[in-house]
Amino acid sequence: MNRVCNFVAAAFCMAQPAGACDLALALAVDVSGSVDGSEYRIQMDGLAAGLRDPVVSEALVRGQAMLLLVQWTGSSRQAVSIPWTQVDSFAKLDRFADQIATTPRAWRNFSTAIGEALETTMASFDAVSPCARHLIDLSGDGVSNEGIEPSRVLGALRSRGITVNAIAIEESEPELTAYFFENVIVGEGAFVVSASGFEDYPEKIRRKLLREVTQQTAEVR
Repeated sequence: MNRVCNFVAAAFCMAQPAGACDLALALAVDVSGSVDGSEYRIQMDGLAAGLRDPVVSEALVRGQAMLLLVQWTGSSRQAVSIPWTQVDSFAKLDRFADQIATTPRAWRNFSTAIGEALETTMASFDAVSPCARHLIDLSGDGVSNEGIEPSRVLGALRSRGITVNAIAIEESEPELTAYFFENVIVGEGAFVVSASGFEDYPEKIRRKLLREVTQQTAEVR
């Protein structure tokens, strides 16, 4: 099911209603102009492989997690590519990972609007409010350069109990990790993982998912 639906309609294109669920995890992937075709493929394949890690998959299935895939770039260009899906079996998790690996890119050649990515992803959590934990996992390779500043969205995220973790792909932005620490992450245990380039992304996202789904961790904001 490879489709893109806007955030207003996201609640109506859920694969399943939220049931008993330990974690609602929104995977927000950067598809801005600084990400070329091969780098997009590295992100999607790495994310799919990370979800299939034995420890990650066991934790997600045991916790009946809800997963969502978002692609984001410049202002007014954020979309749900795979709607909320409850992965309460390994077969469902495998299908979700397959969808990620085959999802077409939504946009190319646009700017980086992290604040809008956070703001619109936040709205999607209305559909999964029964889940015990709400988490946005944002990947990016640059600072926000368009739209609302991400720091202006953190208060609303905190008040709604949504944690934001990030993976900083420092291909051309060596200070990106520090920027994400100061402007993007929020919530108890929030953290940033650094990747020196896209080649490091698959292993870094796997470790990040392990840290997110198996324990609450350090760096409180």
